[in-house]
Amino acid sequence: MRATKVRLLLKYSKCRVESFRRLSDTTQQRFPVNRGDFNRLNDGHRMYFQQLLGNNRILTEEDDLAKYNKDWFGFVKGSSQIVLKPKTTEEVSQILSFCNENRLAICPQGGNTDVVGASVPVFDEIVVSTELMNEIIDLDENSGVIVCQAGCVLENIDKKLEASGFMVPLDLGAKGSCHIGGNVSTNAGGLRLLRYGNLHGNVLGLEVVKANGEIMDCLSTLKKDNTGFHLKHLFIGSEGTLGFITKVSLQCPPRAKSINVAFLGLQNFDKVLKTFRKAKEDLCEILSAFEVMDFSTIEFSKDTLGITSPIGNYPFYLLIETSGSNSEHDADKLNKFLDTVLEKHLALNGTLATEPTKVNVSTNIHRCIQGGIN
Repeated sequence: MRATKVRLLLKYSKCRVESFRRLSDTTQQRFPVNRGDFNRLNDGHRMYFQQLLGNNRILTEEDDLAKYNKDWFGFVKGSSQIVLKPKTTEEVSQILSFCNENRLAICPQGGNTDVVGASVPVFDEIVVSTELMNEIIDLDENSGVIVCQAGCVLENIDKKLEASGFMVPLDLGAKGSCHIGGNVSTNAGGLRLLRYGNLHGNVLGLEVVKANGEIMDCLSTLKKDNTGFHLKHLFIGSEGTLGFITKVSLQCPPRAKSINVAFLGLQNFDKVLKTFRKAKEDLCEILSAFEVMDFSTIEFSKDTLGITSPIGNYPFYLLIETSGSNSEHDADKLNKFLDTVLEKHLALNGTLATEPTKVNVSTNIHRCIQGGIN
């Protein structure tokens, strides 16, 4: 393989995307949306929530509410007057039951890393945050099945799994902030969807609270369960419209012992497709990610995040990740693949990262881009 250029990637080892837009108008002022026939929060409602949760788990001050009323990129802004922070399923059930009886609209919220404005209120909905529902309940070290509350941060779950030789089956740029409940409710995919599939295949069970406060216990930990309907699939990807996810049972794969990343530059999209087919043929069982970026994507990110291509300018870029159990075998296989695509002129240039630190640096380029183009 040609000499690598991983030194150029070191500048991307950390990526912090912050909201750089300041909104003065709320979503309801900017868009022609209609508030439903719901009641407005009053002192009686506030008193009930204070008795249920205590003052320490309720936010009502404008400064405290600000981050819950604004999405990650600052595109939309709600006007919620209260944030509730339950710790248990029973508390969520009581909140939803009370709101249902009193016709109060709610907005479930996890890590608020959503980038389409779905995790913040449109009007003055009550924000019910899962950030204190962060307990890891159980980990079966034989099967790799983990059971946790919906507010567990994805990265924290992965750190818990690491000691037992497992990993979460999805990898997102927001993994340090996003909650597993939000991942499930949006059916998040991430970098390794190609290898591990979407959450419909990895979530074994859910505990969900319906709008009327009823608790649905579908928290199975069985890989194969043919006992009745698989109701969990209704809630995966439903974005909180059918129920409030409170607990998740997740099947986690063994942690790879060897991870390699290649970053390639290509001339056109037809060669991207040919390289994809070649990657599936040659890398087969160790191929874990195949992500495409174009020149415009990198250019948009350059102005806001300072991201530039480590291999020069090309119409298209590929990030290819392999993961397996034999570092020598995996590296050799990837090197031969890269030599082939370069010799066949499918790729014009490329760089390879095999050391863990440089692998993280390489994948961070892709993780940071979404912030740059927004």
